[in-house]
Amino acid sequence: MIRKIIKINEDLCNGCGLCVNACHESAIGLVNGKATLLRDDYCDGLGNCLPVCPTNAIRFEEREALEYNEEEVNRNIQMSKMQMKATETQSILKTGEHQHSSHHQDGHHHGVPGGCPGSRVITLDKKDNPVPTQMETTQIGTPSMLRQWPVQIQLVPPNAPYFQNANILIAADCTAYAFGNFHQFMKNKITIIGCPKLDEVDYSEKLTQIFSMNQVKSITVIRMEVPCCGGIVHAVKTALANSGQVIPWSVITIGTDGTILED
Repeated sequence: MIRKIIKINEDLCNGCGLCVNACHESAIGLVNGKATLLRDDYCDGLGNCLPVCPTNAIRFEEREALEYNEEEVNRNIQMSKMQMKATETQSILKTGEHQHSSHHQDGHHHGVPGGCPGSRVITLDKKDNPVPTQMETTQIGTPSMLRQWPVQIQLVPPNAPYFQNANILIAADCTAYAFGNFHQFMKNKITIIGCPKLDEVDYSEKLTQIFSMNQVKSITVIRMEVPCCGGIVHAVKTALANSGQVIPWSVITIGTDGTILED
């Protein structure tokens, strides 16, 4: 049948993978570093992948193609979820063999006990931390400016108490490794991080909840100069629009050489 379907220009594609995450039907994948339409019958022709492409490598065309097969798409999605769950379960079991149960004496815990320690909500109290001497700073490094736990966008609950009246720092994972004095950005801010290329999730949904449920004072976005990092800026823009909130926000771009390119 003749129908509308996406077409990807390999010459324009930079391999950022944002379209892969944006396609809820798993019709797109990265093949040899380029976005590729894997199956015609997985593409619904709605084009969720178009607006996230930073190089405009994706467009619509009308051509002979298999009809969109929603049943097959759902089956494939369920299989992928089962495989991911099995992988996560194996990882947790392996990790559990090397961990001992412990109780946090520092910081404030929120929510019920139990569950994964990595996603337990903790507010870290920095008020009583003594200023380290020069010798201590040399030995232990710069004091951490982290004010809460968890930090991953996917793990933070949108109603966590630390978001209320907060200045929020939203950073791409790599920025903390590229910029040596990254903690200067974190001072007096709630920090959440993520990778728009590797995380198969739409950050704008969680961010919309955070912005809608809390009085947020300001938002600072820190991204790398690489094109795929544009996804985290796009998510913030989308979340601000969807939440209807007017919040001051800015973007800082870090170069791969560790320099600040835009502030």
